[in-house]
Amino acid sequence: MSSRISLTRYLVEQQRMDGHIPSQLRLLLEVVARACKSISQAVNKGALGDVMGSAGSENVQGEMQKKLDIIANEVLIEANEWGGHLAAMASEEMEGIYVVPNRYPQGEYLLLFDPLDGSSNIEVNVSIGTIFSVLLKPEGTGVSEQDFLQAGCKQVAAGYCVYGPQTTLVLTVGDGVAMFTLDREQGSFILTEEDVRIPENTQEFAINMSNMRHWDAPVKRYIDECLQGKEGPRGKDFNMRWIASMVADVHRILTRGGVFMYPWDKREPNKPGKLRLMYEANPMSWLIEQAGGAATNGKQRILDIQPTQLHERVSVILGSKNEVERVTRYHSEA
Repeated sequence: MSSRISLTRYLVEQQRMDGHIPSQLRLLLEVVARACKSISQAVNKGALGDVMGSAGSENVQGEMQKKLDIIANEVLIEANEWGGHLAAMASEEMEGIYVVPNRYPQGEYLLLFDPLDGSSNIEVNVSIGTIFSVLLKPEGTGVSEQDFLQAGCKQVAAGYCVYGPQTTLVLTVGDGVAMFTLDREQGSFILTEEDVRIPENTQEFAINMSNMRHWDAPVKRYIDECLQGKEGPRGKDFNMRWIASMVADVHRILTRGGVFMYPWDKREPNKPGKLRLMYEANPMSWLIEQAGGAATNGKQRILDIQPTQLHERVSVILGSKNEVERVTRYHSEA
């Protein structure tokens, strides 16, 4: 790039020249980015910052919380509650919504986030991240949990920050996908890739193979065909990747293509899936679609699903368009 474009400049240009975002949304996204920088610093300190290990508590999902889960959640709340851009927030780590306190002005947006995705990887120093989604609050006084229950196609901004060898912020405001890398010397996110595109075809898949015996027939069919390689019906060899951090797996797909699957399985047949629709599937699906990929639950487009509860779960198949369409077709044929 001929000049270094900061996240702030990028957002200002989106607001000023293209009219994609209003000023309040621009300011909100800058605050979220600053919070991600703080989380990145805590993650990078690791054992030196007394942030490793379990917090000894469970979240609303019934999962053991890590110290960094709680730290990241608090950082995002404290950074965003006072700016006047938000009416309320919802987090994977909290049972109910967090309404902006009366001592601060209330804005017109709703923020949802998974403060630290992939936290099981903290101790082994593997990439983890923060996922976020922004909705416009429906008109009316007050704010309630019902206001958050909007289909993913209603999002006005979505993104994630991956804390890996580099700290990278990936963002969409509905006009493609842009990637920003944190320049630690300057303390700012710098645009490093615009108009990210996912190849329509791929030879990589990401799935937890240890659950194979629990999968439904369409998923087994697809993976079996991939594993047969050149000698099988696909006529090409596939590689498998699985990081157990959705942020890291999706980042790889946005960078070079692939298909990611966390499908429904028979271990908990009454649950539609493992991942959370509002905090993980919706923002990631919009990013994937904005980059030319596809995202379904095996039966329908994820962004068209009407949520019925804040912590709703969903089956997820996303990535390179032709592979996602194939898996989805296998489900319909079954």
